[in-house]
Formats: sequence, structure tokens, C-alpha cells
Amino acid sequence: MTNKKPNILLFGIDSLRRDHMSAYGYSRLTTPHLDKIAAEGVLYEKHFSPGIPTTPAYASMLTGMDVFGTDVVALRHEGPLGSHVKTLPELLAENGYNTSCVGFTGNPSSRGFQTYLDYESWVPDESGRTPKAQNLNDVAIPELERLAAEDKPFLLFMRHMDPHSPYLPPAPFERMFYGKDEKDPANDSMEPVYNFKPFADFLKSWIPEGVTDEAYVGAQYDGAIAYMDACIQGIFEKLNALGLEEETLVVITSDHGETLYEHDCYFDHHGLYDCTLVVPLIIKFPGRLPAGKRAQDVSVISDIMPTLLQLIGIDSGISFDGRSLLEPVASEDSERISELYLTECTWMRKHGWRTPEWKLIRSLEPDFHFKPEVELYNLIQDPEENNNVAEQQPEVVALLTKRMEDHIAKREEQTGRTNPIYTNLNWHGKGQTFTSSEQAYESLHIGNIIGARSLQSKEEAASK
Repeated sequence: MTNKKPNILLFGIDSLRRDHMSAYGYSRLTTPHLDKIAAEGVLYEKHFSPGIPTTPAYASMLTGMDVFGTDVVALRHEGPLGSHVKTLPELLAENGYNTSCVGFTGNPSSRGFQTYLDYESWVPDESGRTPKAQNLNDVAIPELERLAAEDKPFLLFMRHMDPHSPYLPPAPFERMFYGKDEKDPANDSMEPVYNFKPFADFLKSWIPEGVTDEAYVGAQYDGAIAYMDACIQGIFEKLNALGLEEETLVVITSDHGETLYEHDCYFDHHGLYDCTLVVPLIIKFPGRLPAGKRAQDVSVISDIMPTLLQLIGIDSGISFDGRSLLEPVASEDSERISELYLTECTWMRKHGWRTPEWKLIRSLEPDFHFKPEVELYNLIQDPEENNNVAEQQPEVVALLTKRMEDHIAKREEQTGRTNPIYTNLNWHGKGQTFTSSEQAYESLHIGNIIGARSLQSKEEAASK
């Protein structure tokens, strides 16, 4: 190994469900190449992204702060990331790093990279399919070669979009996990999807016409992951060919998970259910981290930045909200995490509190799914969160609400700012506060693929 600081390859994959990766025990072999990386590094079994969706989650990943610390809670965050936080690329640049970002231009949370590169990750090609991960490779691998030729360590951040709708993996991955007739007229499982007005136009714009089986769309999600996994291997092969494998720290993680056919949140990533909150985290660093370890402690997305800095030997002096996962959990200063404050602000404005046993969700405005204002799930007896027991367990609702409110008061006092879930009242860009689910249902509309893409980039949104 040279005297240079280690390089970092950070795979910040959008919408990757942990439970759909074979490394985490999924029955389908979706991630054989990432499984190999996990076998050579540390896999974190209970890793959470408690503040969803994209913009707040990446803000936490790239600053080491929670939503109180970043002051970012909404997908459509108004204004830039605050100057009170420093991003990972900004800090690394101060320490002699070159920094490049692939696939995340224009979002406030991607502030501070020296180089931004984009690739097509939404619009299908002439075949009707979207080879997202190969499109990413086409720009990321030449960038990896350029960075390797420089006399500086580097951070290469890559945001893969394959698990993010539209799920359109090329052949043969589109049939890899589906062998039935997706247009069987006797199957009516897609009717509620097509009848959900806010998303119907978007979903119909990319789901092949005539599909009647929801399992086919779910198989496209899995096929997209498998396709991405195969393409990512090309990046690892290039890293090896460049002779950088032993001096490069590899991180595989996600901003949030995905709802497929669960909870009426069709093929998206809203809803404070575990399918959107529990995400993968795999870290490989030869000679510094043990191979094949599966960590059992709870970790969160804001832990990533302090962990990476400790691994590469940079003392930032920043008091992160997250903690380094290398620190032993033994003192009062490194408190073991078991309960989480949850927020979402994409298509609904909600927050909640999660313990190992219970999940409380409270709406701050009526939602377009017509769900009750309070949801309570017993995660031991009902891990898929299908049975709301809020009315049967009012004392648990009261207990968890108090714990949540005490946490909010503590963090507001520590930061000197109001909880951003209370201040982002124009989270949907409609300039109003919803007073009924009917109003939300009639007001929110994702449109088509181009409209969906514009929600994630301020520059593109401004041009529409």
C-alpha cells in the first residue's frame, strides 16, 4: 500500500431493499457479486434509514447528521443544504482527496463534489428497456481510471437507480424471476394499482401495456437488482485491474427501501414501514475490517460518514449525530441505539417512533391513502405491519408518543432549531396544508417518467 490515504468507492444505491438481496437471505439469487463483497467485509444486519425519502436520507449519509442536524426532511427541500453542515466530499477535498459524483447532480444533498457526471437512468431506450447500471458504468469506469491516474486518493460516489421505478431491466433479467403469463386476463391484482389516481399515469407510462399480475412488476424489481449486481462486478474488475483493491474502502448501502405491493404504496418508497426503512450496509476494507462478519447492533445512515472517516484516519473535529461503527458500545458517550425517530415527507407528512417491539406512525396531515391518523404495529407479532392495533393499545400509543415528543424536544434544544417536519409545510409544492385525504388524493399527481425525474433535481425541476 502507498502512503496515500485510502480511496473510497461509495455505492449509494437508490431504493434498494435489504430483504431483496441474497446476501441478506433472500430466496432469489439477486446479488451474487455483492454477496462476495459481503463475505469479504462486514455486513450490518440492522441498518436503518429513519428519515426518508431521497433528499433527507442522502443528506444524513453525506453529513453524518440526523434530520434535526441537517434540517432536511422533505424530498422537495426548499433551498440549499445549510452552511452549518459539512459534507463528506467537502471534508475529503480539504484533506487532499479528489471527489466525483455519478448520478446525483442538482440535489441539495450532493453538495461539494469536484466533479459531477450524469447518465440516463429514467427514460427507456429503443428496446423499451432502461439499462441503467450499464449506462452508469459507461461514465463511472472511465472516471475511475482518471481518478486512479491522479496522485491523490479519491472518493467515487455512485448512485445506482436500477431498483428505483421504472423497473425496466434488459433481457434476460426481465424474465429471470418470472415464468407465468403476466397478461393473464383472470388475474386482477393490478386493478388497485391502475385505479390509484395519483400514481396511475406514471405507472402506466412504463409498465408494459396489458400487464395484470402484480408479481410480474415485483419480478422486474428483482431483475433490476440482479442486472445492477452484474454490472457492478465490472467496476470491481476494473478496480482490481488498476491494482487498487487493497487500498480502497468499498461501501454498499442505500438511501431507503421500496414498497412494492405492500401497504397500498405501490412501487414507490413512501410509508414509514420497515420495507422502506431497513436498508443494506456492507463495508469492505482489506486488512482493516474482518472478512465475513455480520454485525448485529442497530446502525443508522448517519453512522456512515463518521465510520468512513475513522477507517481512513481523518479526525474532522465534527460532533456528528451518527457514531462510528468501529467504536465499542460500552460507555455513556457511545449509547447503544435501540429506538428511532422516523420521518417521511414525500407524498405524505408523517413521523413516528420505532422500538424493537413497536412501531408508532402519526400523520401530520391527512394522507392520500386514507390511512388513519395513528397507526401502531407490533413488530414481533406482525413484522409485515398489516394489523393496526392503535385502537386496541391506547396506552402503548401514549407511551410511544411521549417518547417521540421527548426526543423531539431534546433535539430541538440541542440544535436550536424547530423540528423540520414541522416547518416544511410546502413539502408537496402545492402551497397549502391538506385538511382531508380527499383533498390530498385530488391534488397530488406524479405524472410521467419525466415528471418523476424532475422531483429529484432542482435544476431540472426549475426548467419544467
